[in-house]
Amino acid sequence: MAGGGGGGDGEPEFQIAPMIDVLLVLLIFFMSITTSQVLQIDKDIKLPVAPDAKKKEDKNQMNEGAVNVAYKANKATIKFGGNVGANDFSDNLQGLVDRLTELKQNNASYRVIIRGDRSVPAVEIQKVMNVIGQAGIDDISFSALNNDI
Repeated sequence: MAGGGGGGDGEPEFQIAPMIDVLLVLLIFFMSITTSQVLQIDKDIKLPVAPDAKKKEDKNQMNEGAVNVAYKANKATIKFGGNVGANDFSDNLQGLVDRLTELKQNNASYRVIIRGDRSVPAVEIQKVMNVIGQAGIDDISFSALNNDI
């Protein structure tokens, strides 16, 4: 009679190989569902609070990018992220215009989300908006929290 595995005296034995296979499949699954949007977010930015802010309805994240604007030592730091990491465009705003223009040409419905730190002066946000406008992008959103965490 065929047994279900284990020793000769009928005690079942724990099989480790199938457990490792399942864990590897789960690891690959979670790595594959990580979106590029998560990789574009700068964790150091403290978003402003807007109690009447509404959650975005469009869930298509392939058509959007995030511009992170931080403010440290009286200087704005502008980063535009991608899958590999954020590129710092603080001293090269024309480089950001060129990159956004290229993305807009490849995808007519491309939009940009501005993630500005609470301490960023409005003038710096206005500069970023001008850069985005020079690239031909007219769909701009601002990221904010609806309550202070």
